Amino acid sequence: MKTRVLFGVGGFIFVLLALYVFPPAVLEVIIAALCVLATYEVLGSTRLVHNRLLLLLCGVSSFALAAAHSSLVPFEIIDVVQVLVMVLLVLSFGILLKFHDSMNASEIAWGFFGGLLVPYLMLALLRIFQMTYHHGPFLVLLPLLAAWGADTCALFAGLFFGKHKLAPVVSPKKTVEGAIGGIVGGALLVMLGALLMNRFLSLNMPIWAAAVLGGLGAVMGVIGDLSFSIIKRQTGIKDYGSIFPGHGGVLDRFDSVLFVAPMAEILFRIIW
Repeated sequence: MKTRVLFGVGGFIFVLLALYVFPPAVLEVIIAALCVLATYEVLGSTRLVHNRLLLLLCGVSSFALAAAHSSLVPFEIIDVVQVLVMVLLVLSFGILLKFHDSMNASEIAWGFFGGLLVPYLMLALLRIFQMTYHHGPFLVLLPLLAAWGADTCALFAGLFFGKHKLAPVVSPKKTVEGAIGGIVGGALLVMLGALLMNRFLSLNMPIWAAAVLGGLGAVMGVIGDLSFSIIKRQTGIKDYGSIFPGHGGVLDRFDSVLFVAPMAEILFRIIW
């Protein structure tokens, strides 16, 4: 627990440095690395993709998608996504044709999930950060607050009041009471964050939108957490990795964020 707390505090400080002190290119590189690691974890650590050539292809696809989000790349993201879909489609089936005697066709579907969908969800953080006309570097804190803040509130609510298991097989420690505490706590935290940004940054974010982001974000975070926990249980692994001491791998720490950040991005685009 001590290692988890210390690394959590250190990680939070590093996040603040990446957002507000280091050049934007540093954040872009960090998120690109997280995308590639997440792709490997969901496909390689789980052995959902056995073929090493396909695994490499998915990693390259993940990196290419992240690179396309760089402020230095002149192409539209949607255009890059379309190209990557076609490239991944053709090359994946080419690999299947070559290794059809030892490779399962389902690996292609998992390849698209890990090589395109997972990094695209992760990159919602960078797309929000790049909303500079709406204080994107500060705005990106709200989905993180909705995901991780709600998770912390759920932890303590479950610790003090938890009696009824939420998903006893998939995640035995989660309780209904903890989930309710996470929803309420997430809504309050994001509303507080929005109020401060409205006051000091003239963000002009409606409080109802902050409440929706916090409350619905907490629900989406639980769904993300449980979804990736199911994959771990069905593939027989405890953690996706060990890159974060006391926390596990990238997906162990960002599973909830993968569901919350894209929802926040959609909400922000609706508001503004």
